[in-house]
Formats: sequence, structure tokens, C-alpha cells
Amino acid sequence: MRIAKEEVEKVATLARLRVDEKEQALLAEQLSTILDYVEQLKAISTEGVDPTATVRDVVNVCRDDSVEPSLSPEQALGSAPDTDEGMFRVPKIIESR
Repeated sequence: MRIAKEEVEKVATLARLRVDEKEQALLAEQLSTILDYVEQLKAISTEGVDPTATVRDVVNVCRDDSVEPSLSPEQALGSAPDTDEGMFRVPKIIESR
């Protein structure tokens, strides 16, 4: 499937990206190559193949969640420089224009 430079320009405009003429031609060629490869993959029969999230036999190495003792709210807020009604208070960082 061929991608035209005009299509690349349209997508770049929608994405608010600056792409010059040389980059448009390069991207059009690269995207066309990718889509040609996808077309080749579509031709492969996947009948009887179970869907998988990964092709490798990966095992989750994370531990099971378990409830463990934690800090009380008072302990957590104890060293905070500023608190308000049981919450951390932080300085405002958004400036108005």
C-alpha cells in the first residue's frame, strides 16, 4: 500500500508536527514499507492459533499482594512541613497568565 506525501502532510498537520518536503518523502516511503509488511502478515493463516500476549514463556515475578503493617496517617504526616485536615499541603505551582 502506497502512502502519498500529501497524506503524510495531512497527518503531520493534524498532529501539529512540522515536517519538511524531504521528511515527507522519507516518511511516506517508510510508512508504505510498514504497510506492505502488514499486508504480508495478513496473508498468513492463523487458523487454530490461540491468541497470546507474548511469544515467550514469561512468568510473573511479582510477589502476591498482602496486607502488612504501615504508617498511620499521623506518622505519615508527622514530618511534613505543612498539613491541612489530614493531608499534605504543597505550594501552588501553577501561574496565571
